[in-house]
Amino acid sequence: RLRDTPEDICFEATANAIALHPARPLLAAGDVDGDVYLYSYSCTEGENRQLWSSGHHLKSCRDVAFSQDGQKLFTVSKDKSIHVLTVEEGRLETRFPKAHGSALNCVLPIDNHIFATGDDDGGLKVWDLRKGDAILEARQQEEYISAMAVDGNGKILLTASGDGTLGVFNVKRRRFELVSELQNGDLTSVVLLKRGKKVACGSSEGTIYLFNWDGFGAASDRFALRAESVDCMVPITDSIVCVGSLDGVIRAVNVLPNRVLGCVGQHLGEPIEQLAVAPGRQLLASCAHDQKVKFWDISALGGLVVDDYRKKKKKGVPLRALSSKAAGSGEDFFADLRDEAEPEPAAAGSDSD
Repeated sequence: RLRDTPEDICFEATANAIALHPARPLLAAGDVDGDVYLYSYSCTEGENRQLWSSGHHLKSCRDVAFSQDGQKLFTVSKDKSIHVLTVEEGRLETRFPKAHGSALNCVLPIDNHIFATGDDDGGLKVWDLRKGDAILEARQQEEYISAMAVDGNGKILLTASGDGTLGVFNVKRRRFELVSELQNGDLTSVVLLKRGKKVACGSSEGTIYLFNWDGFGAASDRFALRAESVDCMVPITDSIVCVGSLDGVIRAVNVLPNRVLGCVGQHLGEPIEQLAVAPGRQLLASCAHDQKVKFWDISALGGLVVDDYRKKKKKGVPLRALSSKAAGSGEDFFADLRDEAEPEPAAAGSDSD
């Protein structure tokens, strides 16, 4: 039987991190016990399969990422180690046991040889697998590195930090460029939008901060979501991001004009740890504290057109459901979800909050 989305994948421990393969229907996950799993997923019922698992990390696996060619899987852990596994069989190919002086928090492949890692103390390292060592080391931020992004040329690396700053590094020249002024709350995520001309950062205060590509010193705009937090964020189109929050809700948000479009899905009452987008941008995967990875149909998001004109808000209207699994079926769910919303015109219907 065919489904709109693959079935949930359940884990024995909370999955901290997930990644979707750039070309194939494969999902990698790392959990709080330090185990890493690879699954194949399918919209055919009963066809999700665990392909292998790896228990090399001694402590919680904090992040996982596929290489750009899809042949390697990078994993980082609270035990300060970086592992590079083969995707086909899960064999440990390269290991950096004491990669940083403190627990690692995130990893970002930049090309097939170069990748970056960030730690709990604001430390950043850029590594070259051909040399087997770091080619750039910096500690310009005072709190944990929560997320990283790189431009399309693999030249400028951006780091979001728990100290409320955005760091800018030049990978090609192997140097630190600048750090932004402080924003309110921890910066939890960073993505590129508008064909690389805008950078959006999520914060623990529930605000999205926007930066111009050539103006990283100060935010050019900010957008408060009326969500408890913005814990993770992934770009879906040039203007639309999906945002995971402490309240367990995944919101679709349009940037410039700034609108909350509606609810894509939810892990009821469970903070969302990470989001990942499948190739083709039709499916979104999410992991939360309920020990499940869930899949959401986001195919409708690409066709949404957001009007610049902003109508007067009405209070107490629930978030609009943007997928068949986004809880529009019960009032109990929406009791927690009261958000300011705009009435939708029958024809356009895409500019509601």
